[in-house]
Amino acid sequence: MRQIISINMMMNPSSFSRGACAARFATFASVLLFFASVAFAAGECLAETAGTLDQVQAKIVKIYGAGGYRGLEAYQSGMLISPQGHILTAYSYVLDTDYITAYLADGRKFEAKLLGADPRLEAAVLKINADDLPYFDLDRPAKAEAGSKVLALSNVFNVAQGDEPASVQHGIVSAIAKLEARRGAFETPYRGPVYVLDAKTNNPGSAGGALVNRRGELLAMLGKELRNSMNNTWLNYAVPIEELRGSVQAIRGGKFVAQRESDTNRKPPHSLTLEALGIVLVPDVLERTPPYVEQVRPGSPAEKAGLKPDDLVVLLGDQLVQSCKLLRGDLEYVDAFDSVKITVLRGRDLMEFTLSEATPKKDTP
Repeated sequence: MRQIISINMMMNPSSFSRGACAARFATFASVLLFFASVAFAAGECLAETAGTLDQVQAKIVKIYGAGGYRGLEAYQSGMLISPQGHILTAYSYVLDTDYITAYLADGRKFEAKLLGADPRLEAAVLKINADDLPYFDLDRPAKAEAGSKVLALSNVFNVAQGDEPASVQHGIVSAIAKLEARRGAFETPYRGPVYVLDAKTNNPGSAGGALVNRRGELLAMLGKELRNSMNNTWLNYAVPIEELRGSVQAIRGGKFVAQRESDTNRKPPHSLTLEALGIVLVPDVLERTPPYVEQVRPGSPAEKAGLKPDDLVVLLGDQLVQSCKLLRGDLEYVDAFDSVKITVLRGRDLMEFTLSEATPKKDTP
């Protein structure tokens, strides 16, 4: 604008007249006023966003657990979902330990307990001993549409430690689609709707982080790292809270729990065993050896039901199974004359089977 005014004044001598100069100065002043108003509005927007982020940051949790095996990171993200210290996060190998550590935004450190998880949604709930915490209310989830501007908060690359704020990524919802349309390309048992994001959220540590709108309202939980096995591209996505809310309520209500409370009086006189079902697990050589099926006995209830070697047992009834030892221990609570429902992960498909010594049958998930 100043260049245009200067050129006009040099090329047109009449432009030096008092009236012309006054008009040009008035125009220039109006332009300055316009840009000043834009800058003021932008400043107000940034201040409002900063205030929103402060409120959201207080609800983000940094989670540390198992890792190190084959270069796997031992950290991920989570979010507070109750004032009593319930934490929603992604169900992953990081939680496969008895020693999970949670850091709150103010730097406080807690030992977290895995209450339970839903392998179908790859969601888990932790619990710390704390009260009066800021939290996201899952009963009031927000929704987004394609093109909506969003913020993704997480402990990506372990940038945040202690009381450092979580990383914030600005992005847009590129699309709302179902992961089942990508079956075979992405390795995940979840097939429901997701927010596909243009932000690079598919990084170590992001899983379990929060996706919020510009008002700080919770939209979704950031998903785990997914790579297309066909073209080696990564998918940045988040699972809507509406998809997760039912499982969170079920876990807090006692389903998909991680460990049964010890109570010998509840054990039947004759318990169901893996041997009676015809299931042989892999050798239990580690502290938490995953309960993979090594062999299925010919003619056994397991074979008749359809179990196969390399199946990974993830649920026994509504009980989350994390190791060979825990699977054997949980079967001690099942009467030998009762049937039992077993959920296995075969490849990336979850399959349910009902087994008993007399009448095995396969269920439709």
